[in-house]
Amino acid sequence: MKKHISHLIYGWLALMGLLSSCGEDRSGEYYALIATKTWIYEVMQENYLFYEDIPAEEKLDFFKKPAEFLTSAASSKDQKNGYVFSHVDSVLTTSRATSTYPCFGFEAALVRTESRTNALRVLYTQPSSPAAEAGLKRGDWIIAVDNKKISTNDYSTYITRPTKAYSFTLGKYNPYPDEVNDPEFNYVEFDTLGVIQMPEPRYVEEQDVLKYDIISSNSRKAFYLLYNEFDENTDVLKEILSQISGQQFDDIILDLRYNPGGYVNTAHKLCSALAPATAIGQPFLHMIYNDKINKTETLNFESSSLTGGTSLSYQNLYVLTSENTASASEIVINCLKPYMEGHLYQVGTATYGKNVAQQLFTNPEAPGIELWLTTTYLSNSQGYYDYFKNGLLPDFEIEENYGGELGDFGTAEDLLMQPVLYKMANGSFPVVTNPDESENATTSGRSLTSKQIQLLINPIAQKPHYNRIRK
Repeated sequence: MKKHISHLIYGWLALMGLLSSCGEDRSGEYYALIATKTWIYEVMQENYLFYEDIPAEEKLDFFKKPAEFLTSAASSKDQKNGYVFSHVDSVLTTSRATSTYPCFGFEAALVRTESRTNALRVLYTQPSSPAAEAGLKRGDWIIAVDNKKISTNDYSTYITRPTKAYSFTLGKYNPYPDEVNDPEFNYVEFDTLGVIQMPEPRYVEEQDVLKYDIISSNSRKAFYLLYNEFDENTDVLKEILSQISGQQFDDIILDLRYNPGGYVNTAHKLCSALAPATAIGQPFLHMIYNDKINKTETLNFESSSLTGGTSLSYQNLYVLTSENTASASEIVINCLKPYMEGHLYQVGTATYGKNVAQQLFTNPEAPGIELWLTTTYLSNSQGYYDYFKNGLLPDFEIEENYGGELGDFGTAEDLLMQPVLYKMANGSFPVVTNPDESENATTSGRSLTSKQIQLLINPIAQKPHYNRIRK
């Protein structure tokens, strides 16, 4: 055993001695209970980026389950908004290409209107899912389930882990008109559009590429890609990008608004395809370890396997972001910027702000678990990684309006696409006067979230925010 757990072990050995003196040697049983957590503690002492913040051994409970133990030992710098970046996975966990539980295969935000009515706003559906089969689509309002109003306790029952089929009542939301002051005004908040019957929930294949298309604006041609996760399997991404390799585009629009991250090596492949040819062989990402390890590893841009070894030909890259854009998604923006000055534009809101990565550790004596431990800061070629607090800030600020039209992805009805299409057509972003009269300002963007709508549950925020390094 390492010195730093010697007191802990000696204490337990003393306890074992007492038990043995009673005629029963149970030391093997107790050691089995603490062995995995002891290994986690030792790995953290040497490799954890924030090893100085690990609590003293006497303040930790080594009899907790591995995941709970890791959380109790994690630094405050290793977590955000209640989510701890370092984590323990079971090797038996269902593939991330498939939903964790049987479900309907759609994501919806739980919102509350000004009249305090709860409703579900559909963000997107997965292809070949029960939701898609039932005809549910982006922008739909679900105002009742089995003729019952929706409470804040129903989200898991209806969305995350449904156990049976339900009927969904769809509605049309009518925001209360600001100009109406008549107390006798007959206001109907929702018009009922009809009822759809959902099929039984089942395991659903979750697509990382949700949509791609070729669009145009004022004679400029752009390739649009909605990418929802940096999955370790890049077959679909490779198939799509290989189709456009060799084509000439004016712009590429990479939609990462719902992408919480994934694998660093996948971000590396995608960025190598998006980077200008002059960047190949230059530093892409610096991984900075703690001062015990005292090293920095560098990944360089390389010929991308996603495009057959050639860089995509285009002029401007637009990246659509939100507060849900995290981890590996942020690598794309931060690490391409030094090589695309004046040609990379972030449109949306500030990103989540996760600038660290988790490395995989395994132990033959604990074959059932994978320890993903935060070990490095992630820096671009210019040494910048200080975006944990505020995220990466947009060049044009705009956000989805959960109370208004969401619009199909990649179209003129999609709010995040509108400033991109405007710039493609006119050469600059629109200048927007701030709608808040209390602020006498003109800005390069504005928030369009309805003041009449309160976001109660953001489903993308509940997804794991990964920057995984597998060596």
